[in-house]
Amino acid sequence: MSAPTRSMDAPRAIRIHPSDTVAIVVNDGGLPAGATLPDGPSLREAVPQGHKVALIDHAPGDAIRRYDVTIGYAAEPLPAGSWINEHRTTMPEAPGLTGLPMATVKAPEVAPLQGRTFDGYRNADGTVGTRNLLAITTTVQCVSGIVGHAAQRIRAELLPRYPNVDGVVALEHTYGCGVAIDATDAAIPIRTLRNISQNPNFGGAVMTVSLGCEKLQPERLFPELEIPDLVRFQDNTGFEAIIRSLMETAEAHLERLNRRTREACPVSDLTVGMQCGGSDAFSGVTANPAVGIASDMIVRAGGTVMFSENTEVRDGIAQLTARAASPEVAAEIIRELGWYDAYLERGGVDRSANTSPGNKKGGLSNIVEKAMGSIVKSGSAPIAAVIPPGERARVKGLNFAATPASDFICGTLQLAAGATCHVFTTGRGTPYSLEALPTLKLSTRSDLARRWHDLIDLDAGPVATGEATLKEMGERLFDLILDTASGRRTWAERHGTHNALALFNPAPVT
Repeated sequence: MSAPTRSMDAPRAIRIHPSDTVAIVVNDGGLPAGATLPDGPSLREAVPQGHKVALIDHAPGDAIRRYDVTIGYAAEPLPAGSWINEHRTTMPEAPGLTGLPMATVKAPEVAPLQGRTFDGYRNADGTVGTRNLLAITTTVQCVSGIVGHAAQRIRAELLPRYPNVDGVVALEHTYGCGVAIDATDAAIPIRTLRNISQNPNFGGAVMTVSLGCEKLQPERLFPELEIPDLVRFQDNTGFEAIIRSLMETAEAHLERLNRRTREACPVSDLTVGMQCGGSDAFSGVTANPAVGIASDMIVRAGGTVMFSENTEVRDGIAQLTARAASPEVAAEIIRELGWYDAYLERGGVDRSANTSPGNKKGGLSNIVEKAMGSIVKSGSAPIAAVIPPGERARVKGLNFAATPASDFICGTLQLAAGATCHVFTTGRGTPYSLEALPTLKLSTRSDLARRWHDLIDLDAGPVATGEATLKEMGERLFDLILDTASGRRTWAERHGTHNALALFNPAPVT
């Protein structure tokens, strides 16, 4: 059962590791009661696609193992052939944060990956963007409506005259006033906004728009930098004057951006954020492992990759600390995840609050199982550095960006960390994308890719049916990342759809 049969009609199931006591159903639509798995039991009841089947008898309290990890315990007798789901299991306690292996795994020797390039936009500071975008950063939510209106006019009236500019991005958010701006944790959303403004996709400069009376003054947003072209609404007389000021400032930026052209850049200039959302039981079997292979290839080529989602790696913390490049990096992982434990505890919840109804409908019983499938996006490279929320990546190689698991907050923080391309896997389906960087979406199942044929950029489902190997899928993704970084438009870019930025603000709102 470790490899599915190729017959589309025969019962098929995937067992990840020989010690696993369950396998997941591969067949579209699931399997009926009485179906017999290859070299396995007959099903005692119908089991949906992606859900777990007991391969052996489980007595109450017995460990249920998947990924060679105990993902739960039987809450009732579960004979072989039973459907195992969240209602029939209990979840393990979170692993402790002491006595963990610290940088004990030596990464295998791998040859550098040479000769691969992408066509990017090189900036004066040496960074490289995958898009050439006019960005308008805002200091407060109050200005968002007018900035959005101005951005639409800039796209319609000005952008067609500047063919080398890929688009206009209004960096709107829900922060800047009505908040405890001097609270300790307020540093997180402020530095997030500051670092988003410095993303390489914006060509080294942004427009800055302020209301005038907000708590987050431009001087506070950019304390050590010359404030980029500033438009302050309260300095203008009326709506038309504000719009005229925005349009004139934008035109000067567009003139500069339009002089930029793509040039061949090594993969070492690429920074890619890896994320998953709307996950299912196939996420850790098809798409996420393929992402891990592509991640390793980028790292071998000298590039930068970040994986994230605190609650979706928390149960694998021992794997992370063991793979850290040094004991100091391992200690940073523990510090960030410990801080997040305390943050959740203040809200009266724990990591179990992560799992959504869709995750469970897709076969994920709890956060432990979800985490084991999520963490494989990181591949096998040593973890070179940890990025606290809102900070920038400063070390090449594999980085752990310590972010919440919320798709929108995680993506916003990866953008702030310097990601110029985004890879997003989904099993249930989500149209998520960000406007400031191309977002490649991978489906974990071919059924989803068929139904969302004009939303999914790459289908990893053939891995589940044996029509492609993980290595092949990872290499396809690597090639697609380079093509996308070179200007190939994602489905979301072709449709012109995107999600709003979502800042992580653990500080109080006044």
